[in-house]
Amino acid sequence: MADVIEERAPVQVAVVGGGPAGLMAAQVLSQAGVAVQVFDAMPSVGRKFLLAGRGGLNLTHSEGADAFAGRYGARRQAIEALLAGFDNHAMRHWAQALGVETFVGTSGRVFPTDMKAAPLLRAWLHRLRHPQTDENPHAVPVQFHLRHRWQGWQGWQNAHGAGEQRGWQRLLFTHTEPGSTESRTVVVPAQATLLALGGGSWARLGSDGQWVSLLAQRGVAVAHLRPSNCGFDVAGGWSQHFVDKCAGQPFKSVAISLRDATGAEVWQRKGEFVATASGVEGSLVYACSAPLRDAIERDGSATFYLNLLPDWTPERVRQAVCHPRGSRSLSAHLKSRLPLDATKLTLLHECLPRDVLHNDAALAAALQAVPVRLAAARPLDEAISTAGGVLFEVLTSQLMLEDMPGVFCAGEMLDWEAPTGGYLLQACCASGVAAGQGILAYLRDAH
Repeated sequence: MADVIEERAPVQVAVVGGGPAGLMAAQVLSQAGVAVQVFDAMPSVGRKFLLAGRGGLNLTHSEGADAFAGRYGARRQAIEALLAGFDNHAMRHWAQALGVETFVGTSGRVFPTDMKAAPLLRAWLHRLRHPQTDENPHAVPVQFHLRHRWQGWQGWQNAHGAGEQRGWQRLLFTHTEPGSTESRTVVVPAQATLLALGGGSWARLGSDGQWVSLLAQRGVAVAHLRPSNCGFDVAGGWSQHFVDKCAGQPFKSVAISLRDATGAEVWQRKGEFVATASGVEGSLVYACSAPLRDAIERDGSATFYLNLLPDWTPERVRQAVCHPRGSRSLSAHLKSRLPLDATKLTLLHECLPRDVLHNDAALAAALQAVPVRLAAARPLDEAISTAGGVLFEVLTSQLMLEDMPGVFCAGEMLDWEAPTGGYLLQACCASGVAAGQGILAYLRDAH
């Protein structure tokens, strides 16, 4: 930590982390007339938000409340309570209030009409910095402090006696001025704090998971951070021939299924994914990444079954494979009778043993259940999102740490995960709203 110590003036609420959860909480507080200061380690806020929207910002999903809540798996109950205060309809109204119209795509996902994240973020930051309106002249502008990396607390004070004002926290940051290589320690007294520090993926954008050790030092229970919506390495690696032919190539119009220990199918979905130099990634793989990751952690490996012809009946596939091929090679025969491109044909030779390839009945069945065995999830920093984080069990219903009054947590640093499709951003924003409302209640009780 830097040697120079700078003591800042006390703040009413410090929000640590300038991602969607932190900004949403800041907006709730600002609109209520509470002075909020946002601290972020990066030179600008919302960096992961901007990158996530690079291919089209997926704000939320349009499906009904029951199905929506079901996307959060084991944490459904906890996230459902947050969505009750800020659901997918509220998200669209929020964007509209910032001057950004939205539409529902063919998949049910919700996007800004221009598909871009930057205009929405600019409008959002402008509203935070200039919140007063004729309807709400008492709103307070949010102040931003960039290049401030949180380092925990200096001591810990909280008063609990009847009638006493609750104590002030002393937050520690290291701050580096633009263009400088020297940093200084900054002490910021705050009456309440929101930690919205993200998960452990995309460290270059600020979500590096370094907060885990800082909270562990305070005895806060944190589930181990694990990759979610991630790619995988195949067991044994691809052959060089497969890498040369297929790395970077998409597998389109396929389906993946998962099976339980008895061999019964427990999950199935159609879509597409991409072969990588070491394994697989892409939307269809991300959709089943949680059970695959869990199986690898439990058993050492996991297998999914790839249907290369999901729109064909098994009988139709069998008839095509068993059709006499004369002098043609197997690949030429399959390509002439079935919609199999070179990538799919290469995968067959990569994953199926010779005795299956040269047995028509076995090959016909295998075309709709190619086994792909996985050995490991890709590193956490490559994942789209993170599983694990601060346990809901150590938080109040308003997202305050039970053993650290005045400290709230929100966003991806909480222990939940969800598939892509708008569910990640929706839960982050909903938790920010809940934490902001919790801080308002805490401040009221403090006086």
